[in-house]
Amino acid sequence: MSNPALRATISLTTDFGHQGPFAAVMRAVIAGRCPSATVIDLTHDIPVHWPPEAGFWVRRAYPYFPAATVHVAVVDPGVGTERDIIAVTVDGHRFLAPDNGLLGELLDTRTDATCIRVDVEQLRARLALPPPSTTFHGRDLFAPAAAELAAGRLDVADLGPVWADWVPSQVDAPDSGAHGISGTVISIDTFGNLITNIDAAALGAMATPIVGVAGIRLALTTTYGRVSPGDYLALINSFDVVEIARAEGSAAAGLGIGRGAPVRITEQ
Repeated sequence: MSNPALRATISLTTDFGHQGPFAAVMRAVIAGRCPSATVIDLTHDIPVHWPPEAGFWVRRAYPYFPAATVHVAVVDPGVGTERDIIAVTVDGHRFLAPDNGLLGELLDTRTDATCIRVDVEQLRARLALPPPSTTFHGRDLFAPAAAELAAGRLDVADLGPVWADWVPSQVDAPDSGAHGISGTVISIDTFGNLITNIDAAALGAMATPIVGVAGIRLALTTTYGRVSPGDYLALINSFDVVEIARAEGSAAAGLGIGRGAPVRITEQ
């Protein structure tokens, strides 16, 4: 078992929002089992019942966390049903999530990832957990498991068998062809910026990429202040994905589109 001192950070990603006690109760359970852990809220504002956005942010945020962080992502419309829970290791980080496609993008893009199907009954016996609520596995299963992983008393390999039949992401990966790249708006931030699932690397050798969305075509620029207030723009954002924005305004409101909207990038 590796050094527990390196297993001291846990990230939380949920669709719980901030109107109830749910995220705080998960933090409390973690504190009871691993009081030395630093718990970082990645986000609790994932749209309810939409795992793809949670997976998108977890995949792109985890490299900024310390090595051996445990990343817990609970966007779980199937809670209490027969859906599985999976644990994934990649780059020395550990991930816990329902097997509903949330980690599908990560697993499909990282050949070095290892996926485990969590044996819930084995986990309960090992951690002396009571029967879980049918509506709050974040508290009753994910939080205790994350705390024990962070404390170094549990390894991902202890959680169950290797699993290769995980559920893929609900959102198709961008499609690249000779005539351009097709992707999807995956997230909308507080400014109304439309964040796509198209990575900058996918643009490859395009000399002058043109981003098409909602009937408009935009050349890439470098930042929001390079256009006049009210103008639309496209750029590569801080997470190295294509984003459509409106200077000093909301692109989502102005264009009348949201998550799932198609985006097409072509050469000028």
